[in-house]
Amino acid sequence: MPLPTKLLRVAAFLILVTTTCVADDLRVGVADVDITPLESYPMAGYFHERLSTGQRDPLRAKAIVMRDGDTACAVAFCDMVGVARDLYEEVRGQAAKATGIDPSQIVVSATHSHTAPDYFAELYRVQQQPDSEAAKKSYAKHLSNQIVAAIVQANAAAVPVSIACGQTNQETPVAFNRRFVMRDGSVATWQNYRNPKVVRAAGPIDPEIGLLMFRSAADDQPLGVMSNFALHLDTVGGTQWSADFPFYIEQALRKQLGEQTISLFGTGTCGDINHSNPNQKERNKCDMIGGSLATTIVDALPTLTKIESPRLQVSHAVVQLPLQEVSPQEIERARQLVPAAEAGEKIAMLDLVAAYKALQLDQLRHPNPVSDVTPRRQLHSLRGVGASLPVDVTTIALGDQAAIVFLPGEVFVDIGLAIKRGSPYPTTLVVELSNCIETMYIPTRGAYAGGGYEVINSSVAAGSGEMLIESALTQLRQLATPAQ
Repeated sequence: MPLPTKLLRVAAFLILVTTTCVADDLRVGVADVDITPLESYPMAGYFHERLSTGQRDPLRAKAIVMRDGDTACAVAFCDMVGVARDLYEEVRGQAAKATGIDPSQIVVSATHSHTAPDYFAELYRVQQQPDSEAAKKSYAKHLSNQIVAAIVQANAAAVPVSIACGQTNQETPVAFNRRFVMRDGSVATWQNYRNPKVVRAAGPIDPEIGLLMFRSAADDQPLGVMSNFALHLDTVGGTQWSADFPFYIEQALRKQLGEQTISLFGTGTCGDINHSNPNQKERNKCDMIGGSLATTIVDALPTLTKIESPRLQVSHAVVQLPLQEVSPQEIERARQLVPAAEAGEKIAMLDLVAAYKALQLDQLRHPNPVSDVTPRRQLHSLRGVGASLPVDVTTIALGDQAAIVFLPGEVFVDIGLAIKRGSPYPTTLVVELSNCIETMYIPTRGAYAGGGYEVINSSVAAGSGEMLIESALTQLRQLATPAQ
């Protein structure tokens, strides 16, 4: 069950739950289910409505369940643009009841595909009338049921396993920092070096691909491969459903390891990373990007190191991220701009982004929102949460060699790099967009000073990213410290 509101509103880092088991019976199960809408449906990813016209490749929810004695956790990686907190609450409640796994140790992550369903408005309607016939037949209800089904199937499929881990670098350039320092000192997004006002990229990339391979202990059969890379999933475009470049990783792994192998792709911290090379006019295509990453991953599999004592440890903390203020003037401007945009009037993109954010902050900060305009994403469980947003940071450790950190929101790459640098685990995967999309972007403190699209499209205050780093490193170091 969700944590009580009063408990959620304590200071950051006060809630830290860690479970450890040193038994030798680690079992892992994997499963995947289809979550592709069967008919035309709104598509997510942009600030205007698109309806799907077909399917390029299927959308999936892929789950992994790990059990070691009394310790258990579940993660679902879903081909979606984001995980609304309301969806997460629904999924973890049902999955916990069906599997017995502690709700705080269930994670739902989105890959951030921009060619996936925009389910948010329908989900809100379902939660307002959960027992109605329309709700029962809705895609939003089907989506939550399917994610739960993936977790339940993975739990039932759990078998003793061996695990190998490691990392490799993506040498062919497919990821680029999309924020640029301009000659006037400002920072702008989506630029290139053909613009004489561009000085340099405003930040780094993360070329590392983190890898975990799970094999059946009984017959050494590959069960699943977890991969982690920092690159925005917006390389397809158009109006057909697509899992974007991770689809090509899945195809390559199945060709190499067998059709039974499930590819579990967790998106790295890529809030300021995309696929547009600022040195060339044409953007790299999805198949080139996915194919290149797939080749790198397949080539690295023989180099992975077996984890000799893969005991399972899970840690979970609720961190209170301070929300930005929203003024009456900003809400009033949003009340004017959003209906105008939805009526077809041309509104400057950054003005519209700011307007949508104001409406979301209005919902988050006020139990009874000031605005009477219906925003794109209506909130149920987080409505009126107050001055801070409670988010989860969950960490899974496997022996003393590998760990996975799950963060909310669209996180800047420097935050993931800081966690990796400070981690005591040689292989550390940092996965964003887990359990809560309502933070929107989470830049570094320095990036807030530079401004730009990502800063405008963030609901949390400067310093939130650094709070996530502190929580993650606290958990990693505690898990790596032997029990006295």
